[in-house]
Formats: sequence, C-alpha cells, structure tokens
Amino acid sequence: MTTKYTYKEIWLIAYPILISLVMEQLIGMTDTAFLGRVGEIELGASAIAGVYYLAIFMLAFGFSIGAQIMIARRNGEQEYKAIGSIFYQGIYFLLAMAVIMFTLSLCFSPQILKTIISSPHIYDASSSYLHWRVFGFFFSFVGVMFRAFFVGSTQTKTLTLNSIVMVLSNVLFNYILIFGKFGFPQLGIAGAAIGSSLAEMVSVIFFIIYTWKRIDCKKYALNVLPKFHWETLKRILNVSVWTMLQNFISLSTWFLFFLFVEHLGERALAITNIIRNVSGIPFMIMMAFASTCGSLVSNLIGAGETKCVPDTIRQHIRIAYVCVLPLLVFFAVFPNLILSIYTDIPDLRAASVPALWVLCSAYLVMVPATVYFQAVSGTGNTRSALGLELCVLAVYVAYITYMILYLRVDVAVCWTTEHVYAICMLILSHWYIKKGNWQKKRI
Repeated sequence: MTTKYTYKEIWLIAYPILISLVMEQLIGMTDTAFLGRVGEIELGASAIAGVYYLAIFMLAFGFSIGAQIMIARRNGEQEYKAIGSIFYQGIYFLLAMAVIMFTLSLCFSPQILKTIISSPHIYDASSSYLHWRVFGFFFSFVGVMFRAFFVGSTQTKTLTLNSIVMVLSNVLFNYILIFGKFGFPQLGIAGAAIGSSLAEMVSVIFFIIYTWKRIDCKKYALNVLPKFHWETLKRILNVSVWTMLQNFISLSTWFLFFLFVEHLGERALAITNIIRNVSGIPFMIMMAFASTCGSLVSNLIGAGETKCVPDTIRQHIRIAYVCVLPLLVFFAVFPNLILSIYTDIPDLRAASVPALWVLCSAYLVMVPATVYFQAVSGTGNTRSALGLELCVLAVYVAYITYMILYLRVDVAVCWTTEHVYAICMLILSHWYIKKGNWQKKRI
C-alpha cells in the first residue's frame, strides 16, 4: 500500500470523532426512548419534526464541512494563522443564518407541516416540538464551526468531552421536562424539544471555555477577533455552498421518505422512527471514519501526498467494517433487546424487527459508499460531490415514490431504499476517485 498513515494513527484521530458522534446520537436516542413511553403519536411526530429540523440544520453543517476542508488544507500546508480567520468568518456567517432560519421557521413551519402531514394528531405534536426546537439553531450553528476547527486541525479529543457534557445535559433536561420532575410541569414532546435546545447551549458554552483555556489560540490566530472579511468568507463559500446544498437536499429527500411513510399510518411512522434511531449508532461509527478520511485526504493533498489517497481510503473502509459489522450482527441476533430501549409496547417491537434486519443488511454497502463519498468532498471538489449526490438522489426519490406511494409496501420493504442509495453512491464515488481530475484542486 501507498499510504502515509498507519491504522493506529487513523484510529487515534477517528476514535474521538467516533465517541463524539455516538454520544450526540444518544441525544436522539434519549428523545425517542422517553417519548416511546409517552405514546406512539409523540414517537412518530418527533420523527417528522426531528428530520425537518435536521434538514435545516444541514445547511449549517454543510457550511462547516466546507470550512473544515479549508482548515484541514491550511493545517496540512502549516499555514496555521489562516485558520483563525476561516473560523471567525464562519461564526459570523452562521449566526446570521441562524437568525434568518429561526425567523422563517417560526413564521412558515406550521403552514408547511399542515400541508404535508395527513394525521391531525401527528401535526399537532410536530408543531409543538418544532416551536421550541428552533431555538437550538443559535447554538447548534455555532457548535458546528468548533467541530470543523477541531476535526480540520486533527485535535479531535475535545469532541469526546464536549459530547459527554452534551448528552448528560440532554438526558437530565429531557427527564425533568418530558415527565415533569423536580417541580417542573409535564411538557411531553415540547419538553423533549426544549431539553435538546438547552443541551446544545451547554455544548457551545463548553467549547468556548475549553478553547480559551486549553488551545494555543495564538498559534491559530484565535486570540484576535477579526472584522468581517468578505474575501475570506467568499473563499469558504466557494467550497461550502456545494456541501450546504448537498447536505440540505440529501436530508430533504430523507424527510420526504418519512412523509411518505406517514401516509402508510401512524404505526408505520412509529416503526420508522425507532429504526432511524437504532440506525444512528452504526451510522455514526461509519461517519466517524468517513469524516476522518475526508479530513486526512485534504491534509494529504495539502502536503503534496496525492499518491497516498486511494490506499488511505481503503484503510478507512477496512477499519470501519471492523467496528460496524459486530454491532450489526448483535442487532440482528438480539432485535428485541435493542428495540426494548425505544418502546415498551410489545406489538410495536415485534412489528419493528423485519425493518431492523433490512437496515442491518444495508450497511454492507453503506460503509464503503460513505467513506468514498466523504473522500470526494475531502479533495475540495465539493461541486462534483454535489453532482454525484443529485444523481443518486434522483434515483432514490423515484424509488421511494414508486415503492411507498404507488405500491404501498410494508415498512420493512420501505427500508430497502438504503440499499438503492448506497449502491448508486458507491459506484459513482469510486469512479470519481479512480478517474476524476482531483489531484490539482486548489482551495
């Protein structure tokens, strides 16, 4: 192999990202586990509202991915002072975006949800959740820039500590507000939204204090708060605008999947929300190595080591399989044990088992597909990555429309959409890395 990094070095960079992403996934698991004990309507509504929120959040996350690619490139070139400017211009932009998205969501989300949701009970619960959840934009949008800094500069251990603080805060806030403990009112699904937003606020406070106390701010020019600089922001947007569109469109089509399933009934939607949350743990493990791969690819190109990129990608696929496959086998062999975390309704658990098995089989293709796609983004050719994503999503939307709306298949069959998406993505991303002209991309 032609590679610059050993498996141990990849693991040392990836495992803090892995732990942080898994811990962040526990936030969604906490919401689902608590709401699964409130009722099926609340469980289904949190799926619709949660993915709706996530689709908007992905605009900010997509911007941070572009900023992360630039930070990693400057880090590879050892131009550390330039990182601070990228970081602060990103903060300014995302705070302005948070104000805009918060205002638009409060004004238009109820009308949008009423148009697209068929069940009045699901609509009422979703509206209640989103009314409070959108306050989290101000904190989550800032938090992704801190994540971009720590991943791009390969100082990923901080993410672990932050995620632990965030999850513990979310569990505490949710327990108090959903069930009305310690003298607080019992808020149900609204309590889950408030708890998650408060947890994101705690996360940002932790990032600020940790960076101020433990990071060499002078090295990265973080000790000086710069003025708004359009040229720097423009360079970030040249990379980020494509990842913003890619992430938003990707999550919007996933939101479409949940809307289609909602038309199959409240039980089908509740099952889909449970499977979404079960999927979260292997998905975040996979994304940790894919994100590490994207960052290291950018660092390798910045250091002039483009010949190492293909084998570095394959290294990440192998180590991701080693971590994900045992977990999938455990899920498949003991489905009731896993599903009991999310609901105490026996027939709902039993109805969810076939969909869980379908999901587990999808990861055999999703792992290499995701790693290769993040590598494409890591080359800096985010416009090409968007093009690949659009091609795949066109097939995805056609498939879910035919299978769910036209054939009205069982919810387990609905989840074969993950196989279709992953197969198409793997073919196109592998072809691009092998044939594309990405070696000389400047950002």
